[in-house]
Amino acid sequence: MFRPILFLLSAFVFLFFGTEVAFSAPRETVLLNRAWKYRQGDIPGAERIGFDVSAWEDVGIPHSFSLPYFLSKEFYVGYGWYRKDFTLDKGRGEKVVSLEFDGVFQEAEIFVNGSKAGGHIGGYTGFSVDITPFVKEGNNSIAVRVNNEWRPDVAPRAGEHVFSGGIYRNVRLVMKAPVHIAWYGTWVTTPGLEASAGKSSPVRVRTEVVNSKSRPVSLELQTDIVNAGGKVVAHIRSTKEVGARSKVEFDQTTPPVKDPELWSNEHPNMYKAVSLLYKDGKLVDRFETDFGFRWFKWTADQGFFLNGKHLYFTGANVHQDHAGWGDAVTDTGSARDVRMMKDAGFNMIRGSHYPHSPAFSKACDEQGMLFWSENCFWGTGPFDSPWGGSAYPPEEKYARGFEESVKKTLAEMIRIHRNHPSIIAWSTGNESFFTHPSTMESVRNLLKECVSLAHRLDPDRPIAIGGCQRGDIDHLGDIAGYNGDGARLFMEPGVPSVVSEYGSTIADRPGPYVPGWGNLPEGKEQDPQKTYPWRYPWRSGEAIWCGFDHGSLGGHFGCMGVVDYFRIPKRQWYWYRNAYRGIAPPEWPQEGCPAGLKIQADKIGPILSDGTDDVHLTVQVVDAAGTPLSNNVPVTLSVESGPGEFPTGKSIVFTPPSGSQNSDIVIRDGKAAIELRSYYSGRASVRATSPGLKDASLSLEFSSGPAYVPGKSVETKNRPYVRFEKSRDNADFSLINRAKLGPTNASSERPGHTARMVNDGMEATYWQPSGQQNADWIKIDLERLITVREVVLKLVDRDSVTYSVAISEDGTTWKEIIPETDQLRVQASGTETGRFLKVSFSDLPSGDGLKVSEIEVYGKL
Repeated sequence: MFRPILFLLSAFVFLFFGTEVAFSAPRETVLLNRAWKYRQGDIPGAERIGFDVSAWEDVGIPHSFSLPYFLSKEFYVGYGWYRKDFTLDKGRGEKVVSLEFDGVFQEAEIFVNGSKAGGHIGGYTGFSVDITPFVKEGNNSIAVRVNNEWRPDVAPRAGEHVFSGGIYRNVRLVMKAPVHIAWYGTWVTTPGLEASAGKSSPVRVRTEVVNSKSRPVSLELQTDIVNAGGKVVAHIRSTKEVGARSKVEFDQTTPPVKDPELWSNEHPNMYKAVSLLYKDGKLVDRFETDFGFRWFKWTADQGFFLNGKHLYFTGANVHQDHAGWGDAVTDTGSARDVRMMKDAGFNMIRGSHYPHSPAFSKACDEQGMLFWSENCFWGTGPFDSPWGGSAYPPEEKYARGFEESVKKTLAEMIRIHRNHPSIIAWSTGNESFFTHPSTMESVRNLLKECVSLAHRLDPDRPIAIGGCQRGDIDHLGDIAGYNGDGARLFMEPGVPSVVSEYGSTIADRPGPYVPGWGNLPEGKEQDPQKTYPWRYPWRSGEAIWCGFDHGSLGGHFGCMGVVDYFRIPKRQWYWYRNAYRGIAPPEWPQEGCPAGLKIQADKIGPILSDGTDDVHLTVQVVDAAGTPLSNNVPVTLSVESGPGEFPTGKSIVFTPPSGSQNSDIVIRDGKAAIELRSYYSGRASVRATSPGLKDASLSLEFSSGPAYVPGKSVETKNRPYVRFEKSRDNADFSLINRAKLGPTNASSERPGHTARMVNDGMEATYWQPSGQQNADWIKIDLERLITVREVVLKLVDRDSVTYSVAISEDGTTWKEIIPETDQLRVQASGTETGRFLKVSFSDLPSGDGLKVSEIEVYGKL
């Protein structure tokens, strides 16, 4: 049972926004998302006490350098400074004061009262900085210098999404006793749950305790296991001696919990481990850890099991960024993403391709969504960006630092997220085979080291290799995740496996009402009556690429989501909801005579005004009877009164996609949407207008913050959106082979000479069609939109062959760019752009037939 909490500490007070917050409990946490000052660029002396920031921008956290951001393939790269002042009243005593950051991209230096207190390198994992030696009674200042510059020795070196800088996740100030539980210092497991078939299990809790005092102490730790109703179902006490300025781990195992409520997709039951730390009989720290009772198993021959029941999971890959706000997403925004995938009928999310926020994992726990948590070690084909190319550094001088960066991020991801029952695998990264040929062996060795490290840090979860369809890396971990054509290339691979990416259909909303199976439908010829022939008994599941449109270095290439960037479902989302949940799609809006607007919110209040919460607003064009129309008209959303801000400030303008302004802030299919947040409490009035149409308005209630006072509160200034364009260098990226290692497909292929060999970079291997058709073709996914300038064919045992070349953006509608020719190196016009390239052969030779060792494609992104 709980001991009474003894309030031992003198009261101490922080002053934020002029509001006093009193503290008296052993551990106190203050969210520091409100009232920051921001300035883009590297400002000399900006860490100094009293530095003049009056001309700096007023911002809230989460914040991005790129704010506002709308799917541009380019973004600001450089430095940004953040500052915040606070007042600490007397009475702090021996309290340890720390700053906790959930994510800063990607290099952070933390200054308190002009002195450097700490820092962190790595953009996707949180960190804690002890600022005790630097704070004082009275006024204090925090300054954070951030940069998002590419570094050759920091993971990720490459990626397809954008890499905007900023303090883009929550910030907290934590006050605790000199003897306390460490940052993410608890680790909860349920040994024996599987052996009892879920009927009974003890709870093992390992708790890291820090003693920052200069003398040893004797401590008692009580851990209570509490169910969702608040009842203590098990508890344990133990004592330990902790040396001066050291830390120790309490390893406790409770008596068995009888008939625990299991966590699953359908019933996401959660428990808490409440840690109570005592010194001399007095409570000095209290910490809560959420966890769940569940067990799972991956098998190579029977697929995936959750709580002893077979489950074929149907998932989606999810990036973290949202329209306007970029990566600076609220906790509610993360939970909304999980809910939208759940509502469509998906039951698993792959966190592509980096550790997501703690709020995202929490949302998966609470909503019953399986989660594949992934490290940020990956590569890509070349982009016109520093973040394109080799997953591993070709230069030896950067190798050691890079390897340490990858392992450090992996370890931080596991420590931060290890208690979430939704997480069913740790992934080492994605498509790390996209690397310089000289580094492939180093990649394999690093993956092996990561697998070994993850096993040591968490023996209870398997380690996956994500995107392992090339490079002979699929058997280096416990689970193989095959992307794209890996779904058909690896049949019964002898290791637990999943299709970690399929689909990849580029479409703007509304898009077609189709699933977009991509490479999945193998086996249809053998069993045409089977609905999903690729769901073999040995395969664990599949995850579509992808859940949401996202910012991409490839520009429009990022628009492959079943939901668009503004969080409005495409028709593809409705297809899945119908297929997986049996909910028929709505009647699609048609063009008509617009008469007015309709505005809706996913909630009207209370909405927290602290940067963790927001509201999703949707505007629909309607006719005189209120029927939704597909007409696209310019729409303005404005905060007429009260608090609240859009990413663009107090208003935002949506324009038709075909408008003369060619804006990235668009209304499509008669509908527009955006998220609104506030850092003040009060009632806000939001109005939607369009010339010649009837207005629409609604009232929202923001709470839990300082009251908004017109004329006195800091007003959000307008942030006009301007598509960022960086200065160009002289690099000719058209000289890079864009086809290498991309997914392939062919009209036919012979065993041992499959389509994948046509772009594997090795001339000793080759693709050979079966020879049973008069005309054959091969298709290569360039995995980005390319303006093709040149195509090169390399043949085996022949000097020529007749062929033509076509390109397509969607893989369905093709345009010929090279008419029939027998030349093996042919220049294209350089004016046509596409993602897929198809080479069609005619007048095929007899005998052994056609053998193509390589197809190379050169062009501009």
